[in-house]
Amino acid sequence: MEEQIEPIDRVFVQLGPIAIYWYAVLILLGVAVGYFMARRESVKRGLPQETFADLLVWALPISILSARAYYVIFRWEQFADNPISVFYLREGGIAIHGALIGAVVTAIVFAKKRGLSFWKLADVAAPSILIGQAIGRWGNFVNQEVYGAEVTREFLEGMFLPDWIINQMYINGTYYQPTFLYESLWNVLGVVVLLLLRKANLRQGELFLSYVIWYSVGRFVIEGMRLDYLLIGDSLRTAQLLSIILVVAAIALWVYRRLRVKPPRYLNPDAATKQRK
Repeated sequence: MEEQIEPIDRVFVQLGPIAIYWYAVLILLGVAVGYFMARRESVKRGLPQETFADLLVWALPISILSARAYYVIFRWEQFADNPISVFYLREGGIAIHGALIGAVVTAIVFAKKRGLSFWKLADVAAPSILIGQAIGRWGNFVNQEVYGAEVTREFLEGMFLPDWIINQMYINGTYYQPTFLYESLWNVLGVVVLLLLRKANLRQGELFLSYVIWYSVGRFVIEGMRLDYLLIGDSLRTAQLLSIILVVAAIALWVYRRLRVKPPRYLNPDAATKQRK
């Protein structure tokens, strides 16, 4: 006899005809936690207090649009017969890599307009981005997304997971690996690593590049475990290819900036906030 396990209701609250979903709540919670972390650190680093509030006004909507665009591009067959469904965001379908691309481009333009160093902004924001991603993955948990291979309940119990997580991993009559949890924990650990590296006083830009490397390595491994993924062609997983490109590019840029640019130290109170090469 098949088990009867009710999944968590995806609706956080129903306000008349308007439904607010857990996914949106958790994404916004991640944004809020990341913002307050970045705001506190930015003041210590000599940036104007309103810097990240002003940046967020532009970066948040642009990131949502770019996250959706990225997903649609690599899953166009899902929308080809009904293109208007591209705008049905309530049905899901956004990609974190798309959001990050949109956020970085927005930050580069924002920094140039404000006469600030993009690298300084990125360094301050790096741990905040990662904690936001860690929290946001729990939106996938509620939606029963981002899971891996079939497993038994005994396997999940052997991981010492609480019943409310195990039960949510019961999808269409089968238990699955909680890869959303693996990525969330990897990101939390990454936040700790970045905060330690912050004290190590790396050169400007290297904290952000450390974030890129850390997240990309974890994403490459975990993406290989997932059953739901975006593809280029018939077999090349988009996130894995992009992760490799990002790691190589981050390392190359790190070496280049050390040898040629020689940027100031992150904790140097006298480091100029003006845009540098």
